[in-house]
Amino acid sequence: MAKNRIIVSTTNNLEGYRIIEYIDIVSTNVVNGTGIFSDWKASLTDIFGGRSGTYQRKLRKIYEDAIDELIDEATSKGANAIVGLKADYGEISGKDTQMFMISAVGTAVRVEKL
Repeated sequence: MAKNRIIVSTTNNLEGYRIIEYIDIVSTNVVNGTGIFSDWKASLTDIFGGRSGTYQRKLRKIYEDAIDELIDEATSKGANAIVGLKADYGEISGKDTQMFMISAVGTAVRVEKL
């Protein structure tokens, strides 16, 4: 997220800023396979209990990728902030494959500091 640093918020307003222009909705879908070794390591966690650091890292990575894509889209449209960010996780599985998916959407805006 550091390459194009803009404000990203789940709220519809930004304290200390005024929205001067609503530009467009920005959205993305990121899908990432878990991989056979990740699945194997996660199955051990399932058997013995505890948290799956492997899957947590993968989910964190696709979340960061989604935010980066939203930032790229918003800045290409002239925005300096994204408000109303919503993210939804899902799983795609079948035929011996498992993939994680995140869909993210927000509103690209131009803001000015008060």
